Amino acid sequence: MGFFNKLKEAALKEAKKKIMEELGLGGDDDETKPTMTTEEFEKTKPDELRKDIRMISGCQDRQTSADVSNVSSFQLPDPAGKAGGACTSTLLNILYADEHVPEDDLSFVEVLEEMRIKLKSGGYSQIPQLSSMNPIDVNTKFDLVPDTATGTRRAVMVGINYIGDDPGELSGCWNDVLNMKKYIIDVHGFEEENIVILMDDGIHTEPTKANIIDAYKTIIAQAEENDAIFLHYSGHGTKLRDDDGDESDGYDEALVPRDFQTSGMIRDDDLYELLFKNLPDGVHMTSLFDCCHSGTILDLPYLFKGDGSQTEMTLDPNMNLDAFIEKLTGKLMEFLQAKMAASLSL
Repeated sequence: MGFFNKLKEAALKEAKKKIMEELGLGGDDDETKPTMTTEEFEKTKPDELRKDIRMISGCQDRQTSADVSNVSSFQLPDPAGKAGGACTSTLLNILYADEHVPEDDLSFVEVLEEMRIKLKSGGYSQIPQLSSMNPIDVNTKFDLVPDTATGTRRAVMVGINYIGDDPGELSGCWNDVLNMKKYIIDVHGFEEENIVILMDDGIHTEPTKANIIDAYKTIIAQAEENDAIFLHYSGHGTKLRDDDGDESDGYDEALVPRDFQTSGMIRDDDLYELLFKNLPDGVHMTSLFDCCHSGTILDLPYLFKGDGSQTEMTLDPNMNLDAFIEKLTGKLMEFLQAKMAASLSL
């Protein structure tokens, strides 16, 4: 019986491998064509997920994000200190410069490509990205908060320096949060009472897994039509083996809370459940994730890279759109089980 069990296990393993290949869950980083066209995707996408959700990420999934030891080269009105994240510091440098010349508004393309130029000149290899739930005309004016967001503006900002961790301690994440907080108050009219800050500085709420999740749940519960939500995360990011079959590269991206060693990570699947599933219609959400492997931390289908390779936003060629749709409609397991059954019947 042991011999036949081994044969059965080997056959099942091979079947699963074929299914993963068919679903595009192989694990290499080479770009492929999207599994469906934009028209097909928009026709299939549930109406309740046609929401204004955008994310700026500090780098692609396979890249790491830099921690800057001295942000003076970025010429920021820095209230916090010298260190900071390369992505946050670069973006703020560009946005502050743009505010000083209001008649010369920058487009999404110009902001992302200028970020890449500045990062490259500073010796950083990371490529900033813009992703979204719906396609954005990236040649229009860049807006961290859309003009249509006429309601309350709320923010959750997380900065984790991992004090005492060796290796792993960072130096710039608190400064990122304080610098970005100053910007959204001064430029976009956010009020202090509507900004929740989590930092491991012994002063603010500790950025534990439970506290971050609670802050995200609360900001979604408070949101109403025409409100704006801004989420900022500066800390470690990581990749974990995909546990439900919805990732093209076989890995989930994840945030690393302060108590990750005891409480675990916050996966991209968790963020979908926390942030998107219950987001009210008409709420505008913009996120900035300055961490490693942040390219698809929110698993948004549309993508624009700030490396000069694109002129418009397109569907992410590395995203398994079929599995994404099934995930959004709550039918992912049915989808995978059907694929498994079909493969085994061959």
